[in-house]
Amino acid sequence: MRERGQLTIPAEIRQAIELKAGDILEFEIVDGRIVISPKLVIEPEQAWFWTKRWQKMEREADEDVTAGRVREFDSVDDLIADLDR
Repeated sequence: MRERGQLTIPAEIRQAIELKAGDILEFEIVDGRIVISPKLVIEPEQAWFWTKRWQKMEREADEDVTAGRVREFDSVDDLIADLDR
């Protein structure tokens, strides 16, 4: 560590986690250790996707697809007809 607290992250570590210049890092103290993690920055117009509610719906949709609880339609008209039933 340099005098003003600057650190150099070894190249093999930067490459292993695909860290690039300009990435934002988050520092935490866990059990007396410093844990450094890349911080995901979410664009404001994409924030809705990362809400707890939306992520819950994404997990439910993934479970439905995995379990085969989905249907495919050949056209929008077929989909609408099925919804009308």
